[in-house]
Amino acid sequence: MNAMLDDFVENAPGKARRWIERLARDAMRERGLEPDHPPEALAELKALGSPTAGAGEGVRDLRHLLWCSIDNDDSLDLDQLSAAEALPGGRIRVLVAVADVDALVRPGTAIDGHARHNTTSVYVPGTVFHMLPEALSTGLTSLNPGEDRLALVIACAVDGKGAISDEEVFRAVVRNRAKLAYRSVGEWLEGEGPPPAAAAAVPGLEESLRLQDAAARALKGRRHERGALDFQSIEAKPVFEADALMDLRVERKNRARDLIEDFMIAANGVTARFLEDRGLPSLRRIVRSPKRWDRIAAVAASLGETLPVGPDAKALSAFLGRRRAADPLRFPELSLTVVKLMGGGEYAVDTPGRDAGGHFGLAEQDYTHSTAPNRRFPDLITQRLVKASLAGAAPPYSEADLEVLAAHCTKKEDDAAKVERRMRKSAAALLLSPRVGERFDALVTGASEKGTWVRLLDPPVEGKVVQGFQGLDVGERVRVQLLATEVRPGFIDFKALQ
Repeated sequence: MNAMLDDFVENAPGKARRWIERLARDAMRERGLEPDHPPEALAELKALGSPTAGAGEGVRDLRHLLWCSIDNDDSLDLDQLSAAEALPGGRIRVLVAVADVDALVRPGTAIDGHARHNTTSVYVPGTVFHMLPEALSTGLTSLNPGEDRLALVIACAVDGKGAISDEEVFRAVVRNRAKLAYRSVGEWLEGEGPPPAAAAAVPGLEESLRLQDAAARALKGRRHERGALDFQSIEAKPVFEADALMDLRVERKNRARDLIEDFMIAANGVTARFLEDRGLPSLRRIVRSPKRWDRIAAVAASLGETLPVGPDAKALSAFLGRRRAADPLRFPELSLTVVKLMGGGEYAVDTPGRDAGGHFGLAEQDYTHSTAPNRRFPDLITQRLVKASLAGAAPPYSEADLEVLAAHCTKKEDDAAKVERRMRKSAAALLLSPRVGERFDALVTGASEKGTWVRLLDPPVEGKVVQGFQGLDVGERVRVQLLATEVRPGFIDFKALQ
């Protein structure tokens, strides 16, 4: 296979998308993930009914609201819509509509079985391995513009200080009025561009988006007061033309991304409390208090800062804010270091009388995953629990079922993340393969007995310094020469030019 890849790099750069997909399939199978849906699942698609066939008593008609989706430019699996209305006293009613995937994907079916096995969609450069068959996730269960869809609506009122009240969860029929993208909406909200054409074409939508932005900023402000952590990562998104890999582009955070993030956090909190108030078990997404807090404190001390002896989210948040302002170039590496020391998130079962724990990074005690059922199986589990409660039916999962699913979803999500990370490295190696011998400006991102690593400033690619690394330390600017690449494992080797 390596010889085949070498031949590809030299002779067929226009086939990058297909080669990365082939590597991803191998990587998924190595980790027990199935890249393809079984024939039984594809056969079930033919028998599925209308996306709104389950509408009936207790399902509200909210198609008149100014719903819109905001996602990546190329996203086709639209899980949620948002809307906002002004309330007396300066409050804003925020509504998040989540695709009712359960209406078409029933427990025990072959479609559900594949989703339960993989537990998540896998996003690799140029390709998505959908958790649900594409005809569902980008079609019948996607909240596509101009189409009537069933949804679970999560609503609440937000005041000027970000306090949430009047929480509701209910079923409804909705219609997406405009499919919008983070970049154009963010540029407009920040005064750097015109309103997106799709928004301008819908009377009243621009005003609704301004209300959504105001509510989101209030929500974020309140979370930060409680100690929510604000990290920055550099994850370059591959840019393709047809099957050819042309570039790596960093997607910067903007107010549109923040808006959706803040709404999803709020919606997940409302959903968690909905189930808790009814005495029902639920899957929570938790990030525990950091066990390696002493190492985080040591990192802060190396930068002339002092953190408390024990875990303190507010103090850590303030430290990160100061470092972002003082050294924005190196802040992504500091963010990554702290994230690794905090430890990964996991799914845990919350039951009446037993607290599963909160999310340290978000400063949220009540937090589940509920807003992406096309892409994540835990969200579909949560949706089924909520719908059963609304219908007055017994929970579809026992506590024992949820314990097994929590462990499985945590494991498979980790497997998928490793595949995605490896494919991003392969794509970077593939992009740089024709540039062996060239010189680049870089920043040292790691220096230990295990090796020395640098991140190029342009393109934003990380690799290992295999020659001339003596004396290099984290944070230094350095000139490097590209020595070699290996596409399959995603290796990129540099020589430091002293």
